[in-house]
Amino acid sequence: MRASLIQIAVDEGESVESRRVRVASLVRAQGGRAQGGGADLVVLPELWTTGAFAYEEFGREAEPLEGPTYEVMAKAASDAGVWLHAGSIPERDPDGPLYNTSLVFSPSGELAAAYRKIHRFGFDKGEAVLMGAGRELVTVRLPETVLGVATCYDLRFPELFRGLVDAGAETLVVPAGWPERRRGHWTLLARARAVENQAFVLACGTAGTHAGVPQAGHSIVVDPWGEVLAEAGAGEEILTVDFDPGKVGVTREQFPALKDRVLGLEPPRR
Repeated sequence: MRASLIQIAVDEGESVESRRVRVASLVRAQGGRAQGGGADLVVLPELWTTGAFAYEEFGREAEPLEGPTYEVMAKAASDAGVWLHAGSIPERDPDGPLYNTSLVFSPSGELAAAYRKIHRFGFDKGEAVLMGAGRELVTVRLPETVLGVATCYDLRFPELFRGLVDAGAETLVVPAGWPERRRGHWTLLARARAVENQAFVLACGTAGTHAGVPQAGHSIVVDPWGEVLAEAGAGEEILTVDFDPGKVGVTREQFPALKDRVLGLEPPRR
């Protein structure tokens, strides 16, 4: 299986509309797998339309689920003939708050899944107060593997990934807008989630600067043993890697640690 992670640079001088067109072109360029050259799966970062730290833009640029980004990305997936995790958008629910919502499209351009980010970053400001929290885990079945979908700050919460594994996930896809000052955590956590869940991790970040916050870049692909198969640099880049989804089942059979999980432990007695 071949995956391409498109590490987009978010430039404040580029309009959202222009960025959509540019990114759609990058997605289309990853097609052609039927001829042996393109990707099966393309992954975009979190909130690449606005920038993950551009809080003031969330309300202005929020769109309905089937809004402009949906339309452009659905067409790009269909044109390229790829599975497309189109990163996330600020979604405006007509009956509720904003959400940080990821979109996954099939090679025919159909919406395969939408995931509202469960863990919102910011503590008492930013995304944590501007956006609502999702409540549902999301997986997507591809011919080669089952994707488990998470977003950025979710990476710090291992119980979410355990839930995805229990739902059948074998490849964990994490779009992000991760800040450069915590890049060490980004790499560490991506490898930890791969090792503890015996799964592939495809973590796609952004480049550039979002509202004054330098981004980490360094998108990364990790195998079920925690080995880094590929890692991007700091700038805009397309990271393409071939991997064997069958390695998940082999790893879990050869080293069956997941079978030794102990659930429902009692709290300590006082």
